[in-house]
Amino acid sequence: MTQAASTAVLPEFRTVISMGKEAAALIKTFPPRPQSATWPTTAASREAVLDQLRLPAFQFGQPNSHKARLVGARVLLQWLETFPGDSWQRRWDACPSSPSAQGWASPVQAWAPTIGRNPTGASLRAGMLLLICADVIRPSLRWLMDNSSRHLRPSLESVRDPEGFRTLLASRPPHERDTKMASEALKALARIMAASGGNVSDIVVGDVLALLQEGRDGTTAIRLAYAWLRERGQFPANAPATLHGIKVRNGQLSPTELVDRYNLQCKPIRDLIVAYLAERQTAVDFNSLVPLSMALAKLFWADLERHHPGIDSLRLPREVSDAWKARIAVKSVAQRKPDGTTVMISAPRGSAASVKSLVRTFYLDIAQWAVDEPERWGLWAAPSPLTEADCSVKKMEQDQKVRMDRRTRERLPVLPALVRTAKQQLDTAKTRLELMDSTALGAEFTALGETFTLPLSTGRSDGKPAFAMDGTGRRRHLRAEEKKAFWGWATVEILRHTGIRIEELLELGHHSIISYKLPSTGEVVPLLQIAPSKTDQERLLLVTPELADVLSTVVMRVRGKDGAVPLVSSYDSGERVWNPPMPLLYQWQTSGTNRSVSENVIRASLKEMLAASGITDNSGAPLNFQPHDFRRIFITDSILNGLPPHIAQVIAGHGNINTTMGYAAIYPTDAIEAHRAFIARRRSLRPSEEYRSVTAEEWEEFLGHFERRKLALGQCGRAFGTDCQHEHACVRCPVLIVSPEERPRLEEIRDNLSDRIAEAEREGWLGEIEGLQVSRAGAEEKLAHLDAEQLRRKTVDLGIPTFNQIAARIMEGNDE
Repeated sequence: MTQAASTAVLPEFRTVISMGKEAAALIKTFPPRPQSATWPTTAASREAVLDQLRLPAFQFGQPNSHKARLVGARVLLQWLETFPGDSWQRRWDACPSSPSAQGWASPVQAWAPTIGRNPTGASLRAGMLLLICADVIRPSLRWLMDNSSRHLRPSLESVRDPEGFRTLLASRPPHERDTKMASEALKALARIMAASGGNVSDIVVGDVLALLQEGRDGTTAIRLAYAWLRERGQFPANAPATLHGIKVRNGQLSPTELVDRYNLQCKPIRDLIVAYLAERQTAVDFNSLVPLSMALAKLFWADLERHHPGIDSLRLPREVSDAWKARIAVKSVAQRKPDGTTVMISAPRGSAASVKSLVRTFYLDIAQWAVDEPERWGLWAAPSPLTEADCSVKKMEQDQKVRMDRRTRERLPVLPALVRTAKQQLDTAKTRLELMDSTALGAEFTALGETFTLPLSTGRSDGKPAFAMDGTGRRRHLRAEEKKAFWGWATVEILRHTGIRIEELLELGHHSIISYKLPSTGEVVPLLQIAPSKTDQERLLLVTPELADVLSTVVMRVRGKDGAVPLVSSYDSGERVWNPPMPLLYQWQTSGTNRSVSENVIRASLKEMLAASGITDNSGAPLNFQPHDFRRIFITDSILNGLPPHIAQVIAGHGNINTTMGYAAIYPTDAIEAHRAFIARRRSLRPSEEYRSVTAEEWEEFLGHFERRKLALGQCGRAFGTDCQHEHACVRCPVLIVSPEERPRLEEIRDNLSDRIAEAEREGWLGEIEGLQVSRAGAEEKLAHLDAEQLRRKTVDLGIPTFNQIAARIMEGNDE
C-alpha cells in the first residue's frame, strides 16, 4: 500500500488512541484498505443496477420477498439521484441517511410520495440489503453496526463469496462451526466486506482493527474472526497474535510519554527528567522505569511545582527540601465512615524511603555524569537535598521481615487444609460437570445434594448444555466453574512443590519438562526448567512424583487432538510486550481460541478456594493467600527439613543468600538474632567456607542423595542429609514410598508376617506377637495406599523430545 493511500485512511481513526497506545500503533502499521469513491458497480446506471439485481443470484428467499426488495431498491436509487455525485457511493455519502443511525429510512419515506410511491420501512431495508450485497453502496462500519440486520451475513455470503465463507468454515474444527459465537464472527466478516468491498480473502489486519474500534459490543466475535483469518495464513507474520485486550493496552511508553502524564510546568526540568530516563532506560527494564518516572516526575517535581509555583532549579533551599520530605512521608487515603460517607485521611507512605532513594540517585547520577559530559549535564549538577540517612530502609526492611515471617508462620500450618480444599473443589466441580453432560436437555439432575435444571436448547455444536439452573433459579456455568477449580488446584500443587514465582508459573511450557541422566548410574531424573524472570537466570528443579502427577494432568488437559500442546502468545504485563507463541501449560480455550491463563484468573481462583475452605486467621477473619506466600512457605519448609540454605538459594533462584534467609520464617526474633551472631563469629574463623556458591561436588551429592534412598520396596522419603531414624524398620516407617512394581514383594512380606504371628501364637511367644502385628499393619497400610494410588493415577506421556528429535531440529534450523 502506498504512503498516500495510508495517509488518506488515517483521519478516520482519530479516536483510536482512546483504545490504547498499542492499538494506535497497530493502526499505523496495519492500516485498513483505502476507501474508494468509485468502482464499476457503483458507477453503473440505474437500469444496469436493477438488471443486475434481477439476476438469479440475488433471488434468495421467497419470490414475493425478492419483489419487495426490488421495489425498495428502485425507490432508493431514484431518491439517491436527487443528490450530487457521479457514482451511487458519492450520492450516498452526500445524502442525510449516510451518517445517521436508526431512522435512516425516514427521509426516503418523506420524499417517496413525490414520485407516487409509498414504500414501507421494511421494503427500504430489504432494498438497501440488495444494494449492499451487489456492492453498489458501501456504508460505513458505524452505519452497519447501528443498523444491524440478521439477513446481512447469509445474503452477502450467498451473493458475494459463498466459496470464501465455506472454505473458512471448513478450516475450523467441528465443535466451532455451529456455535453462536461462530455465527457472530461470520457476521463481523460480512460487515467488513459490506463496508470495504471484496471477498473474505481480501480482508486485511487493518479492516479488523477498524471494526474493533467501532464495535461497542461483539468484541469477542471480532477477536475470533481475526484468529480464524490469522491461523489460516491470511495475515502477515508480524501481525499481532491476538486482539485480546487491545482496546485498553498501551504497550511500552517512551520516557517522554511517561513524564508527560504529569503535566510538568517547567519545560527545562521536564526535558532533564526525560533525558535522565532515556539514559537509564538501557540499564533497567520497563517494569523498573515506570516507578522511577513516577518518583521523579510526579512525587518529586510535580509536588514541588504544586507547592512552590514557578520553581525552576534543582538547587533547593533547605526549607523547601525539608517541606518536601515531610510531605512525601505521608499520603492521603480514602476512608469510609459508618454513615457511608468517605473522608480523606493521612497515612504513612510505605514507599517514602524508596522514593527518596530514587531522587538522591537522580542527583548523584547527574553530578557524576557532569564530570564526563559537562556540556550536557553540567548545568544541572546540584547538591542533593537528601542524605544517606534520609534514604535508610533498615527500619522498613525490619518491619517487612516481621510482617512476612508472621504471615508465613500463620499460613504454613493451614497449607494441608488448603490442599484438601483444592482437591475437594476440583472433584466436586468435575462431578457436577459430568452429571450435567450426561443428562438430557430440559431434564433435572442432582449432584452432591444440589438439584439443577438444564435448558431446553443449547448453543453448543456438541449438543452439550451451556449452563444449568440451580434450586434458586440462578444460572450456573458449571464448565467455567470446573475450569477455575482445576487451575486453582494445579496452582496450589505446583507452587507448593516448587516455590516458583507467579510469573514463572505462567511461563511454564511443555518444553520446560526435561530429563537429566545421572552420570554415575545412568538413571533418568525428570527436571523442571524455570525460564529467566526476575534475576534473568534460568534454573532447574527436581520433579518429585507428586509434582510429576500434577504436570502430567495439566499436559493431558491442554493437549490438542493431535497430541501437541497448542502454541499461544502471552502478554508480559510487567514489560508490556508480547512473548512469542509457546506451548504454555497454563492455557485454556475461550470462544474457540486458545489463550494463556492470566494472573488475575489465578488470584481469583485462590480467593474462591479460600472462601470455600473456611480458613481464618487469629482474629477470625478469612485468611488471604497470595501466590508469593507459597514461595515463602516452600523455602521455610525446605530449610526446616534439613536443606542447606545455600542449596535452597540455588533452587529458589536468589542472587543473594540473605534474600533466601529473609524468606525463611523459622525462629522467633531473638533466635534469629542469636543465629546471625553465631554465623558472624563462625564466618570470622572460616570465611571461605561460609555462605558460598554451591560446588559441583555438593550438587552431585545432592543429586546422589536420591540414589542412596533406594530400597528393596521402593524409596525412602527422608529429608536430605538425614540418617534413618527408625532403625531401618522400613515396613513400619511412614516415609517409605513403595514402588508399584514391588507390590508382590510387599504381599510376600505381609503373608510371611501373618505366618510368623500364627507361629508365635501357637508357641506362646507373646513378646513377639505385638511387634509382628505392628509390622503387618504397616504392610497392609502401604498396600491400601498402593491401591488408592493405582485408582487415582494415569500414565501420561509428557512428550519430552528425544536427543535425536532435538538434533534434527537444530540441523534443520542450520540448513535454513
